[in-house]
Amino acid sequence: MPISAQTKEQSITVITTHINADFDGISSVLAARKLYPDSVVVLPSAGEKKNLKNFFISSLLYLFNMKRFNEINPEDVKRIVLVDTRDATRLGELSQLIKEGDREIHIYDHHPDQPKCLKGDMEIIRPVGATATLLTHLLIKQNISITKEEATIICLGIYEDTGSFTYTSTTEEDLLAAAHLIKKGANLDIVSTLIAKEMAAGDVSLINEMLQGAERRMVHGVEVTLVSFTRDEFIPDLATLVQKMMRMENLGVLFVLAAMAHRVHVVARSRLAEVDCGAIVSELGGGGHPFAASAVVKAMPLVQVEEKLSALLHQHVRPARCAANLMSSPAITVAPKLPLSEAARHLTRYNINALVVTEFTDEKETLLGYITRQNIGKALAHGMGDEPVSKVMSSSVSSAGPKTDFNILVEKIIDNKQRLLPIVDDEKVVGVVTRTDLLNLLVFNKEITSPDAKLAKLSSTTGRERPIKHLMRERLAPRLTELLQEVGSLASRMGFGVYVVGGFVRDLLLRRKNDDVDIVIEGDGIRFARAFAEMKGAKINTYAKFGTSVITFDNGFKVDVATARMEYYSSPAALPEVETSSIKLDMYRRDFTVNTLAIRLDPQGFGTLTDFFNGQRDIKEKRIRILHNLSFVEDPTRIFRAIKFEQRFGFTIGRVTDEMIKNAIQLNVFRKLGGLRIFNELRQILQEENPIPALLRIFDYGLMEVIHPRITRHDTLIQGLDEAKKVLAWHDLMYTDEPIERWIVYTLILLCKSEPEIAKELSERLMLPPKYKKILTEERALARAALFWLNRELPVSNSRLHKKLAPLKTEMLLYIMAASADEEIKKAISHYMSQLRPVTLSIRGKDLKAMGLKPGPLYGEIMEEVLAAKLDGALSDRDDELNFARRWLTI
Repeated sequence: MPISAQTKEQSITVITTHINADFDGISSVLAARKLYPDSVVVLPSAGEKKNLKNFFISSLLYLFNMKRFNEINPEDVKRIVLVDTRDATRLGELSQLIKEGDREIHIYDHHPDQPKCLKGDMEIIRPVGATATLLTHLLIKQNISITKEEATIICLGIYEDTGSFTYTSTTEEDLLAAAHLIKKGANLDIVSTLIAKEMAAGDVSLINEMLQGAERRMVHGVEVTLVSFTRDEFIPDLATLVQKMMRMENLGVLFVLAAMAHRVHVVARSRLAEVDCGAIVSELGGGGHPFAASAVVKAMPLVQVEEKLSALLHQHVRPARCAANLMSSPAITVAPKLPLSEAARHLTRYNINALVVTEFTDEKETLLGYITRQNIGKALAHGMGDEPVSKVMSSSVSSAGPKTDFNILVEKIIDNKQRLLPIVDDEKVVGVVTRTDLLNLLVFNKEITSPDAKLAKLSSTTGRERPIKHLMRERLAPRLTELLQEVGSLASRMGFGVYVVGGFVRDLLLRRKNDDVDIVIEGDGIRFARAFAEMKGAKINTYAKFGTSVITFDNGFKVDVATARMEYYSSPAALPEVETSSIKLDMYRRDFTVNTLAIRLDPQGFGTLTDFFNGQRDIKEKRIRILHNLSFVEDPTRIFRAIKFEQRFGFTIGRVTDEMIKNAIQLNVFRKLGGLRIFNELRQILQEENPIPALLRIFDYGLMEVIHPRITRHDTLIQGLDEAKKVLAWHDLMYTDEPIERWIVYTLILLCKSEPEIAKELSERLMLPPKYKKILTEERALARAALFWLNRELPVSNSRLHKKLAPLKTEMLLYIMAASADEEIKKAISHYMSQLRPVTLSIRGKDLKAMGLKPGPLYGEIMEEVLAAKLDGALSDRDDELNFARRWLTI
């Protein structure tokens, strides 16, 4: 259209995307056209390359209302819609429209923030797999219809940018968006043809050239693969070829630099948390995600780009396999004069195989050597238990510093044939790296065969890490996320490591609500808790023995803070003794692998999930697994927790864990366990929404004998438990504002055929507090008497029913309903709870006093008679109540 004709148009909305638009950019443009139906599409001219993608788009050009930049009058452009980018340098000639004039800018993007990102008047930016996903959900929300062709194009963007839903950036929103598009008729044959087309002969040749010229460098202990080449012609699908090379070679990090048409194109891919592609490539004028990014560098030769990239890698790559990240800390040390018998107890207490021997003189720690379990065992066999450690220790010991690289650590341990390598910093032993630590890393990824490749796939610590900041934003309330960030910032300023751990993290991954926030501090947890409570104006309770604190905010929300600690048990079933430790050792003391996950909260690593013991795998495989084989011997209550978690989450107790439960029960580990600890675990199980499967598991394992041997499994009991579940569900539905203790109802059902002495014995075995002991004995007897009375007397008047049931707690009423098979009894109790229990009198004692009656026991008798008359329908209002009281006084 001639420019002169354009001058008649007003308020043009222009939709555009980045240079060399991929399918996500193109599909997002189309989706945006549906949201802005009067708009025109203007693509940067640099993006018009001849490839299969643009051939397909050109065949559907009628959907886009597309124009060239020189076909519009810039003065008529009042609004610019940017999709799949916020980088002005990637808009080509359209960047002029951003810089010049006062135009409204709308932005739709899924890329992470960068320092030079454009700001829009309206922004929809979320960390999903594709920008097309964001726009698809807007189409759904606004009920905008699309054709099959449009659904196919939009679907292409989602499939390409999520790697057909295989990339770690894929979210639930991407899958839901694709499902909607498929429902609208998206042609997946076309999608698969365009996304996964066979490589041409030229592509195969180029990939072979890239493989031959690949250079592997170690940057801060992380292997990075670099490829650079020059081509006269432009390669439109370079990003696709880079991704194929990543998969073929199973690479951890890949940077490809291609000099084409007087420019250097940079394509980066990363699978490792240590390498943020987006941050590195942004320094070259590009952008993207931590795992995928690209840039086009102008006016700089290829050699100079290589040099700059090399410097950026050393600047941005987080150090990985150095001693500080691999070591176990604090180091367990002993003095040279310690008897060997005591050294043996240290090995057992801390569950380790070697001890570092050090000596303190004038506050200076000197490394003397180390001693192994094998050497101590042989010495004890020769009756040397009273001899000092120095007589047997290996005094020729090599050490390393915290920054020592992984490869050097391997050399030191292998060459010196040491079981462990002490890590020394500022003349102090700060930790140890063991042979087991190194072996765990080397077998981290079994698919890798060459030693060099293995090193490239190792995580940054002995724990496997991955960023889950997006999941935290998705699942947590903004105020909670802000609170966790404040926790991380303060701990960092105090020089402490800080993590949120345990069930909170487990349930976050399971997408279950859990507001029980547990913070672990690598440092002084109590000092941190006091500082944080003071900063937030909150209350604090501390428990110095365990290094724990509870912070309570004005709204009642609580945060538990603990010093990273390790526990050891002096005997089976004993309470643990506590010492400070590292986050890894703190996780190791926990019950099951699914509860050993931790999320970093420090500003540098906020939202990084750390997994030392394969907890993520066990969550994925729905398995409950202990950390070591003596777990149930040390703390038998973990057996109840294993059953609770298994049933709550629909998991399965692992085979080895199942065997260890059975072995522990055969060893009678519960004989020394206090009844109150059993009660606390049993109560938690019975408080579950449906505890019946867990109770059946308890019977299967023979654990009910630990609780009371006379409580046995039978059909009547199972029926009673099912009835209790129904009754409790009815109560939850009818009386949402009335809290009850569900465990009482189920416990009474367990005792339904038991004699009073069994209930008394159970109360004593579980060491119940007096109020609960009274419930299971005296109040249970009242409830049973009420049940017999109802069986015998029904039907009865309202007043008689009220008088009989009023003394009983709600839990007792629900127990009667569950225990009785008589529908009339259930209806009677339901009638009492819903119709009779809420009835109250309008008159008070002062009204009786006004009638001339002196205060005394007679007041209660009169009030009881008035209430009975009202319950039976004889009285309707206050006047009736007063008149009835007066008549009663005259009798």
